[in-house]
Amino acid sequence: MTDSPIGELLLVGDERALHGLYMQAGRKPMTIAPEWEHDPSAFSDARSQLSEYFAGVRTSFDLALVMDGTPFQRRVWRALQDLPYGETISYGELARRIDQPAAPRAVGLANGRNPISVIVPCHRVIGAHGTLTGRTPCSGQRTRGARACRNALC
Repeated sequence: MTDSPIGELLLVGDERALHGLYMQAGRKPMTIAPEWEHDPSAFSDARSQLSEYFAGVRTSFDLALVMDGTPFQRRVWRALQDLPYGETISYGELARRIDQPAAPRAVGLANGRNPISVIVPCHRVIGAHGTLTGRTPCSGQRTRGARACRNALC
């Protein structure tokens, strides 16, 4: 766990990579499995980069990530990682960028299942008319939570 301006963050992974970053104050806090081992020294690079990001001195991350999901979900998550800091994109535009122009809803579902919030910036995806829509891992409620998340992140 690490504290942040948007609440407590749970970092999950192994010695090779980060597998998950979950906002514990969000709509679906991650349950800590009994077999998981707490290691206060783990993820020092991730914690340091997150601190820099929230302080406004870092705009991208350089971390080993492993994201378990379907091939389609992984395509969406890779495309999210290509979004520059401070830029927002619609679900439709993201669907076009991954060569699936008829799939903005599927893109939205994949975005909402992003296992590595903040670092893989699901909070940068907005509705077609520039409105906050849908639910991302960082949104506690449909729009109010998403707005707070986006305001705190970029």
